[in-house]
Amino acid sequence: MQGEWAGEPVGPDVWETCRELIPPGSVFAFLAQHREVLFPPGMFADMYPSSNGRPSMPPQVLAAAVVLQSLHGLSDFETVLELRCDLRWKAACGLGLLDTGFDPSLLTYFRRRLQRSPAPDRLFGKVREVVAATGVLKGKHRRALDSTVFEDAVATQDTVTQLVSAIRAVAREVPGAREVVAGYCTAHDYSAPGKPKIAWNDEAARAALVDALVTDALNVLGQLPEQNLGEKAANAVGILALVAGQDVEPADDSDGRDGRWRIARRTAPDRIISTVDPESRHIHKNRTRHQDGFKGHVSFEPEAGLFTAVALTRGYGADNHEATVARELLADEETGLTVLGDAAYGTGDLRVLLAGQGHIAVIKPAAKRQAIAGGFTIDDFHVDPAAGTATCPAGHTVNLGRPQPGGVRTAQFKKGCPTCPLRERCTTSKTKRLLNIHPQYAELAAARRQAATDPLWQAEYRRWRPPVERAIAWLVAHGNRRLRYRGAIKNDLWLHHRAAALNLRRLINLGLTRTAGTWTINAATA
Repeated sequence: MQGEWAGEPVGPDVWETCRELIPPGSVFAFLAQHREVLFPPGMFADMYPSSNGRPSMPPQVLAAAVVLQSLHGLSDFETVLELRCDLRWKAACGLGLLDTGFDPSLLTYFRRRLQRSPAPDRLFGKVREVVAATGVLKGKHRRALDSTVFEDAVATQDTVTQLVSAIRAVAREVPGAREVVAGYCTAHDYSAPGKPKIAWNDEAARAALVDALVTDALNVLGQLPEQNLGEKAANAVGILALVAGQDVEPADDSDGRDGRWRIARRTAPDRIISTVDPESRHIHKNRTRHQDGFKGHVSFEPEAGLFTAVALTRGYGADNHEATVARELLADEETGLTVLGDAAYGTGDLRVLLAGQGHIAVIKPAAKRQAIAGGFTIDDFHVDPAAGTATCPAGHTVNLGRPQPGGVRTAQFKKGCPTCPLRERCTTSKTKRLLNIHPQYAELAAARRQAATDPLWQAEYRRWRPPVERAIAWLVAHGNRRLRYRGAIKNDLWLHHRAAALNLRRLINLGLTRTAGTWTINAATA
């Protein structure tokens, strides 16, 4: 049941009696004045479909508390403590002076209701409606795209810890699995806390333990009774199957059929790094910086300083790549935008898509690869995709091969390569130079030429691309680089709340006010 205002606050009304103590022009003062208009009761009616049961805390109070919590980077417990002790928070949420707040778990329940509702991002959407009503983005046609890594809320686990944890989870969640573990698993006492007790500095002992743990995992998966599993049980079985195979390979003298295993001499591309949060991943933002967690993606209007869209995704996979997520970020935008981004957004597919939607791409091209340091790049070759030919710097022309999976065509320069005087600048091969031609070669080559020679393009990029770095800094301030929740869905909800709070603060700084029932920007204070 959706709760309603009781009518009178507990104790004196803080906003009425202590208004002079609340900083004017702050988010606190704004929510104290406009909370009911910004978050009307009907906005949350679908989250409380039943008319039975005990009334909830009024959702306007919880919505205002979530905005302030996201703005200041607080835990649920810290948020309720502020509501109990801080006059600014009491005024913003409409609590009386003597109101002791509520249990922190209500914030968890509120977010869970939001998450399961048809419109989980409604707080961000509501602030976006305010942005549209003010017209602050009218005539502003630039959108800067960027991404950053948010560190996960769990510790990275090694192979042994993952295997032990996954087997314990199956024993705990799957009916009948506890008996299977007791009867078929011998590598470790899975009812005992901690890791197996072995000589960890003994390589042979570690190898024997890994082999035994993988064998236990496979025995569990093979001996579980056939049955319909609930969500938790199915997830536990799935995670065990993944961790049992992601870090191991057959032993040196094994053909893979005798059940002997060792730690693999490679890293699985989509490796689970923790059974506590199976969606967290290793993320390589560049060659030297590796982090564990999730990717946050933003679309930012650099002149007004507002987030127009955000998304949080897993850190690995084509569906989570910057250029792919950019389509979602720009999906609701009108045509005619100037889209700014770094090289991560410089794929041929995205450039073609933006051009087809009437947008202008001011996106940094990817660095040109050199087979030899200081040698020739692809731009030193003359490629004619329409004619299906490529000519090398020495003047040799060859035909492009048939398209391979992904549309790539290859030019193979064989004749003349062994004796070519330019070979030392072209290839380390003694027989031929291979040139892979991207299906959007023409668009990528044009983008490289424009970035290198067009002063207007360079001025646009240098002026309007850097503000998105400031936007990222706003997102991760107050310790928000490290996430508080597990899983992409919960953290995506948090990111939308964080962006909504930052947008609201920015609008207030620009002079947001309400006049004659309409949201406006006061030019005198903007």
